[in-house]
Order: sequence, then C-alpha cells, then structure tokens
Amino acid sequence: MLCAMAALDEAILATGDFWWTWVVLPVLALLGIYFTVRSGVVQLRLVPAMLRVLTDKTPRARDGSTQSVSAFQAFTISAASRVGVGNIAGVATAIAIGGPGAVFWMWTMAFVGGASSFIESTLAQLYKHRDADGFRGGPAYYMQRGLGARWMGILFAIILIVCFPFAFSSLQANTIVATVTSTVGTDAAWLPWMIGAVVAVLTALIVFGGVRRIAKVTQSLVPAMAVLYLVLGLVIVGMNITEVPRVLGEIYAGAFGFQQVAGGAIGTIIMQGVKRGMFSNEAGLGSAPNAGASAAVTHPAKQGLVQTLGVYFDTFLVCSITAFIILVSTPDLAGAEGGIDLTFQAVTGELGAWAGIALSVIVFLLAFSSIIGNYYYGESNIEFITESRTVLTVYRALAVVAVFAGSVVATATVWNTADLLMGIMAIVNLVAIGLLSGVAFKLLKNFDEQRRAGKDPVFTRDMLPELRGVEVWQDVESVTGQWTTVAPPQEERRTGR
Repeated sequence: MLCAMAALDEAILATGDFWWTWVVLPVLALLGIYFTVRSGVVQLRLVPAMLRVLTDKTPRARDGSTQSVSAFQAFTISAASRVGVGNIAGVATAIAIGGPGAVFWMWTMAFVGGASSFIESTLAQLYKHRDADGFRGGPAYYMQRGLGARWMGILFAIILIVCFPFAFSSLQANTIVATVTSTVGTDAAWLPWMIGAVVAVLTALIVFGGVRRIAKVTQSLVPAMAVLYLVLGLVIVGMNITEVPRVLGEIYAGAFGFQQVAGGAIGTIIMQGVKRGMFSNEAGLGSAPNAGASAAVTHPAKQGLVQTLGVYFDTFLVCSITAFIILVSTPDLAGAEGGIDLTFQAVTGELGAWAGIALSVIVFLLAFSSIIGNYYYGESNIEFITESRTVLTVYRALAVVAVFAGSVVATATVWNTADLLMGIMAIVNLVAIGLLSGVAFKLLKNFDEQRRAGKDPVFTRDMLPELRGVEVWQDVESVTGQWTTVAPPQEERRTGR
C-alpha cells in the first residue's frame, strides 16, 4: 500500500511539474508580455496612481452605510493570501537550487505579471455582483458574464475551492504547528492537537463573521506582519551593509548564468526564479481577483492598479527581504538545503536564538493570514455556485475542519494534487482574461482619458454601452456614493421610526 501511494505521489508530482513548466509558465509569460505592450506598460506607467488609489475614500450607500470593503481592505485580503510561508521557505528553496540569479528572474516575473494582475482584477471589478454584504466577484463571474460560459466559471470555482481554503490552508496550518513545536523544542504528542484547536477556533471566529470581519482583521494583520519582517530584514542587511554590492552583483551575474552556462544551469536558474515569482504573487492565476472584486471603487481600473501594487508588495518587498537576509548572511550556498530552515539559520546566525522566536511569530502571522485570505476566495466562489446560506455555513465549517486536520496530518499527495489542480485553474483563467483583455484595455483607455483631463476617474456602464453582463456601475450617484438625497437606514425604514 505504501509503495502504491508513493508511486501515485510521484506520478502526480511529475505531471504537475510538466504542466507548470511547459504549459502554465509559457502561457503566463507570453500573455504577460502581450498585456504589457498593449497597455503601454501600465504596471510601470501608473505606479503613482496605484499609491493614490490605495487611499481613496470608500463610496457610501444611499443610507450612509459603507457599500463594501475599501480599496485598501481588498488589497490586504489579497495580500493575506499572497504573502505566506512560501515567501520565506519558497524563496530560500529557489536560491538554494538556482543560486542568487533566481532572484532576478523572480523580480522579472513580478514585473511582467503586474500587467496580468491589472487585467484580471479590472475585469473582476467590472463584472462584480452586489449582495447584502457588499460586492463579490472574480474569474468565475467574468467567465459567466463576460464570456457567457457559466460552465467554465463553475469549473474554475470548484478547483479554487479544493485548492485554496481546503488543501493550501491545511498546509499553512501544518506549517504553524511545525514552527511552534520547533520553537518550543518539544515533540509532545498533544501539542499539535492543542495548536491545531487554537488555530481552528481563531479561524472560525473570523470566517463566520463574513467579509467585513475578514477585511478588518487583514487590514491590521497584513501591515503588522510586513513591518515586523521588514524590520528584521533591514537589521540583518544593515549589519552586513558592506555585503550588499556583492549580493547585487551575484544576483545580476547569476541571472544570465555567466558562470554557469557551460554547465547548462541557466535553465534551472530562470525556472526557479520564474516559478517562485509566480507561485508567490499569483499574478494571472485567478486567485487575487476574488478579493479585488470585493472593493467599492469609482472605476474598475482602480482596483486593477491596487492589485498590481499587491504583486509588487509580495515580491519586491517581502520576497526580496528573504533573499537579502539569506544572501548577505550566507556567502557560500554550496550544499545549502532549501526551505524555511535556510532562512532560520541565516536569521539566528546573525541575531541569535531570540530572533528564531521572532521569526516564528512572523511565520505564524504569514500562515494565519493566508488561511483567512484563502477562505475568502472560497466563499466568493461558493456563492457563485449557489446562494444557499446553508451551503455557505457548511462550507465555513468544513474550512475550519480542514485547518484543524491540516494541523495534525500532513499529506504530500494532497498538496501535490492541489498544486496540479491550481495549474489547471490558472490555464482556465488565462484563457478567459486573454479573450476578455480587449474589455480591460477599453477600461484602461477610459481611465487614462479622465485622468489626463484632471478628473478623478468615474465609470458608469453607459460609457461603454457595447458591454454586456455588467450588473453594477449604473450611474454616477451609486458609483461615487455622492447622493443628492439620503435614505434613512434600513432599520428605520422597517420600523417607521
């Protein structure tokens, strides 16, 4: 039985590696380049606008209540899922296998992927759905409304639900348990069960509160963990400031395999950097648009810009911190093993054992925030398939159970299967955004024209009357929240008071 399971796991792993390497990555890179050219390098040209939009005031409903989550809250929900243990363990593995040059290709993938992120999140905003809690949407919604292919949306939704809130969240929970037990220094059999129960309860308290509670938690948690990790990294880099020129030289020299071409290692260097960048920032994979659609903004392109900034936050900030921590602390990577241990060794070697505890806290925050972000992606897609509140409640309960189960049991086969399924999900999304990209370019043109005219861009669906399947964006009042008349709150209207 064990031999059969091992063989199955190897087969799934080999299939997944082939699919990602020869199907997903080339399509993602080519589409990213196409989107970059067609958009006039939107991911670089509009960086100042990204920062301004992030602080936009959230439009209000007619009764004065908040329409949905803010642009910043949607940014933190997506960042919560993007920024996880992979930013520490995955980057370390890429460097251990591909050397410093892998970091350059990780940066390159983030830049190219920024255009894909803009397209998918802009489309998610355009085709979003209004519900009692605000807005929801994502690839499943633009597949149905933009392409008229509900079957495609359901396929995407099912794969995402299996991958993110169940498989990937259980892995994050398992990482929390492994980190805490390693820090405590005990292998007591009861400890994983206790930690798992605590994480599951914390998860339940948040996810049963709906998207507003998720947004409130992530808007505090994500900046906190980023600041903690940034400070830790800057201290280590500052202690080794004279090593920075060497590190930068190795990154750029290694990127093109100047020392490794003869050995054929250039392919490994590029592949490790590209895969790490893509797995980390999720640009084009179809996950982040689920969070991007939840925001109340005045123009679809605004949230496209915010989510592009999320790609940069993940890769250029968090992943780069990990890379520099390792490279300034470990000049010789010969024989280095990948994974989170390489980062731990670099941190504790520079700052002492206490830093291991600090890093454990950061890992907990990273993993737990990913669990919350992953859960929200699943909720948005559950509600695409069915509006049943009973089904949603069952989903929430199963998501909590998956977190607890993952805390005490780690199954490589489940992880590898989810990894393969995510590759299939990515192709489904890339086909959709490729077909719908013309719509996103029209929205970008509309945004640019208003911006050049000195306006704060506002979109209503009559500006592009040829578009079909657009539910919201009815008029300027509903989009901006600047109502000429204000209705009383719902409670007052019901009671007549």
